[in-house]
Amino acid sequence: MAEASPRWATYADLEAVPDHLVAEIVDGVLETHPRPRPLHSIASARLSGELDRPFSRGRGGPGGWIFMIEPELHLGPHVVVPDLAGWRVERLPVIPKTAFIETAPDWICEILSPSTTRLDRGPKRRIYAEFGVGHLWLLDPANGVLEGFALVGDRWLLLGTAERGEAVALPPFDTVPFPLDDLFPVEIAPPDDPAAPPPAET
Repeated sequence: MAEASPRWATYADLEAVPDHLVAEIVDGVLETHPRPRPLHSIASARLSGELDRPFSRGRGGPGGWIFMIEPELHLGPHVVVPDLAGWRVERLPVIPKTAFIETAPDWICEILSPSTTRLDRGPKRRIYAEFGVGHLWLLDPANGVLEGFALVGDRWLLLGTAERGEAVALPPFDTVPFPLDDLFPVEIAPPDDPAAPPPAET
């Protein structure tokens, strides 16, 4: 007797996931992972801020973009939630009133974490290519590395990387560089760390 084909997860399955988890449907599988850690969230907020003024509002840059944090994208049968996404205004002239967006972004940034790296570097990257996302950034806050890719045909081409101490000048936002270190908070040593400076005398 032939085995039954695997059941494709539904949107109802996704809606049933508790609010403290991020849920996606990737290749028919319901994928869940914890909400971002603080280091992840800070990097996301700071990157959004770096890009918003010059590339969205046109202050010190060309403008012409719309950015969203953790938008719900419906790309064919897949439901994915990238950390950041950007559309050129001419491709998204009207903001949808739905809770999701079906127009593939022109740029996506995934911020890597232990619970998401498998998806971000694997099936989600393939899906983004299949639906014509022009540029993909992968930011690794733990190691302080940002990789920038461009879609060439149906393959991702690595355009360059930026590491701590370097400036980010990667397409499609290479006209207004910024220090990669600005995406990361100053780390404060815990009180019991022997390397921590002694408290100031009062």
